[in-house]
Amino acid sequence: MDIVNEALEFEKAKMSHMSTSDRVVASREVKRLILSLNEIYKKSKDSKLMDLMKRLTAKKKKIEKRLNGRPDLAF
Repeated sequence: MDIVNEALEFEKAKMSHMSTSDRVVASREVKRLILSLNEIYKKSKDSKLMDLMKRLTAKKKKIEKRLNGRPDLAF
């Protein structure tokens, strides 16, 4: 269950004032954590794991939104 502890630590980490390269690394790390947790979830069907994956996914979306920037709305 080291991966669960690692995921909980990542969830608690502050994400403000990160450089672009830090955001890329964080995005890759959270993706790795989510996929690892998903493998465990497939076997155990533990709802706590699903909740953790959902929270990590929300954090990943915030990181990636900042990475991708705003789309051009000019037509």
